[in-house]
Amino acid sequence: MRQHKPAVTMDAPDPLDTRENQLLAIARRLFAQHGYDRTSLRDIAEAANITKAALYYYFPNKDALYERIVLESIQLLHDQVAAAVAQATGPTARVRAFMEASARVQDTGRDRWIAGSNAFWQAATDGQRMAALKLRDSYEGLLRQCIADGIKAGEMRAVDPAMAGRFLLSALNQMPRWHKPDGKLSAVEVMQQFLDMLLHGLVIEEPTTPAARRRKTETA
Repeated sequence: MRQHKPAVTMDAPDPLDTRENQLLAIARRLFAQHGYDRTSLRDIAEAANITKAALYYYFPNKDALYERIVLESIQLLHDQVAAAVAQATGPTARVRAFMEASARVQDTGRDRWIAGSNAFWQAATDGQRMAALKLRDSYEGLLRQCIADGIKAGEMRAVDPAMAGRFLLSALNQMPRWHKPDGKLSAVEVMQQFLDMLLHGLVIEEPTTPAARRRKTETA
C-alpha cells in the first residue's frame, strides 16, 4: 500500500532546541549547500549570528564539528532502518522496509544526508573513519542479510547478496543528485517505484503482445 506524501523539510527538527543543536543544523545546511572544503567556521558563525570565538565553545575545530554531523547522521540512519526492518514480516518485506526507511531518512533530513556524504571519507581521521565504518558496515550488512534470507526462503533468485545490496544502495545514494524535495513524489514514493522495478524486473516473462511474443520466440 502506498503512503501519502509526507511534508518534506530540509532537515527534521532536533528533539532538543538547544543552541548546540541549532549550530549543528546551520552547519549541516552550509556543508550540504557548499561542501566541506568551501565552508569555514567563520561562515557557520556568521550564519548563526555569533562570533567565531563563541563557536569554539561548542566545537574545537571544523573537523570535530563535521565528525559530529557525520557520525550522528549514520547513527540515525542505522537506528531508524533497523527499527523498520524489525517490524517487517518476511524477507522481501524487510528489504522494502530497509529501503523505504532509508529513503524516509533522506526525505526528512536532506541536509543531514548530503552533509554526511562522501566528503567525510577524505576529510576524516583514521579514528573517525573506523567509527563511521563500523556503523556503515552494520547498516549495509543488514540489507545483505535480508537479501540472503530472501534467497534462502525461496522468495528471491540466487544472486550475490553483496552485489544486490550495492545495486539497491546505489539507487538510493544517487537520488539527492536529481530528486527535488518539492517535486511530485517524495523520496519514499520514488523508492517504492524503484523497488517495484528492481524486485520484479522490467522484462515480462510472458509477453503481452503478438510482436513481443514473436521476438521472444526468435531470440530463444
